[in-house]
Amino acid sequence: MATGADAATSAPDPSEGAGAPEPPHVRLANDIAAQFHARPPDEAAEMVATHIRQFWDPRMRAQLLAHVDAGGAGLDPLAVDAAHRLRSHPAR
Repeated sequence: MATGADAATSAPDPSEGAGAPEPPHVRLANDIAAQFHARPPDEAAEMVATHIRQFWDPRMRAQLLAHVDAGGAGLDPLAVDAAHRLRSHPAR
């Protein structure tokens, strides 16, 4: 790792991170889910699904559903529940 004057201008060393960065659909779904954790689980999952349904581009929703189908690595369980609700009720 760079020190001194070089530290401010050098890029982070990828070997120092925890692995590959989260895909945008994972990060955003988790951020949305975090806003609703204080709600009862069913209500929270429906609110997350509603937000995603209303505001996300269909391609991003498809990426989220594909990610869940592949095991949902890194997704908050509330986001996974919301994704299942999206699949069972794609548009309301």
